[in-house]
Amino acid sequence: MPKRQSGKKKGKQSNFAKLSIFQPNKYKFKKTCPLSLKGAPEVDYKNIKLLKKYVSENGKILPSRITNVSQKKQRELSISIKRARNLALI
Repeated sequence: MPKRQSGKKKGKQSNFAKLSIFQPNKYKFKKTCPLSLKGAPEVDYKNIKLLKKYVSENGKILPSRITNVSQKKQRELSISIKRARNLALI
């Protein structure tokens, strides 16, 4: 009776092992900030229509990984949202 092999078969490689670090990544794409483009609206605490796009239903500020906003604009957004909250505009 032949011996049973435990686990992996010899000579087989997983798909992960076949990937090379030098291969170009064809799935990567550049995210652009919607507030840094030409003609984009200015981030201000008085612009409530813009601020509501970046606030969840519960009133929390959405993270930049979801909204694709750059780090600089995210800081401006968070400050202006907090100011609008203090003035009871939102």
